[in-house]
Amino acid sequence: MPEHVELSGPAFAPASGGPAKQLVILLHGVGADGNDLIGLAPMLSQGLPDAEFLAPNAPEPCDMAPVGRQWFSLQDRSADVIEAGVRAAAPLVDKFIDDNCAIRQITPDRVALFGFSQGCMMSLFVGLRRQTALAAVLGYSGALVAPEKLAAEIVSRPPVLLVHGEADPVVPYQMLAAAQAGLEAAGVDVQTVSRPGLGHGIDEAGIREGAALLQRTLTA
Repeated sequence: MPEHVELSGPAFAPASGGPAKQLVILLHGVGADGNDLIGLAPMLSQGLPDAEFLAPNAPEPCDMAPVGRQWFSLQDRSADVIEAGVRAAAPLVDKFIDDNCAIRQITPDRVALFGFSQGCMMSLFVGLRRQTALAAVLGYSGALVAPEKLAAEIVSRPPVLLVHGEADPVVPYQMLAAAQAGLEAAGVDVQTVSRPGLGHGIDEAGIREGAALLQRTLTA
């Protein structure tokens, strides 16, 4: 992990035109960058006109493709190596959350994490270990890293939404049930959505479910 990294990436300002009252932070998957998910902001903002959307670029160049970024390498996909990668990148995401809350004078309970694939792994790891709880964590087509350690390490329990395509060829659909079991064992309120026929991606039905959770938790 590079030292002294400051995450940055594209943003989508509140549709209301006023100052941000909530933040939604979108964490992309391996081989992409923040531009991959910021395009979801217009749809998500329809019910959250005062929310600002931030999509930071992951800290490392992708080591398996000529373009794109990664939160950690996936060349070795053994569980202990993935866990080490998540733990190394987690402080950068935490700092990004804290810094942007401070800039906008927003409390963490007005912040949601939205992660896809590798970004889902990061969102679940960070969101459940923060001293100051977030409003919600949304995870798409990802996995729960180190589930056997979660009960001992969990600090906060924001509601979690997990969405996964049943035809996912990259992150097996079975990871949805495994993540649900690990989260529930740690006392997390988790909602799961299975999408028949969907591969490794996000569809409109999944976005609608996510938008509904964001509206419930960020505007309550």
